[in-house]
Amino acid sequence: MINELNRLDLYEKSNNDIVIDLGKRFRDYRIALRMTQKEIAYQSGVSVMTIVRFERGEGATIRLDNFISLMRAIQKLEGISECIPDMPISLYDTSIKKEKQRVKKRSNEK
Repeated sequence: MINELNRLDLYEKSNNDIVIDLGKRFRDYRIALRMTQKEIAYQSGVSVMTIVRFERGEGATIRLDNFISLMRAIQKLEGISECIPDMPISLYDTSIKKEKQRVKKRSNEK
């Protein structure tokens, strides 16, 4: 299965299209785990209707806290941290911070 969210044309997709893709992927994971929408709703605290709409691609808005709860229910929470990865430390940035510090002579030194 082609990973639609990692394709080069990702930026050409609308936000709605991305949410639809995520809903389909979520449904695939839920089915692979042999879980019903009702079981997911119970584990996540998200209503069954929200899950139904998310999986069908209806109602393109899903609250972030609901999305995180659904990811937790299908045991894919680690994927959340990949949404906004840690900033890489640039070699250039670290070299700027290593400027020489001025050393002050003591009053008794010549």
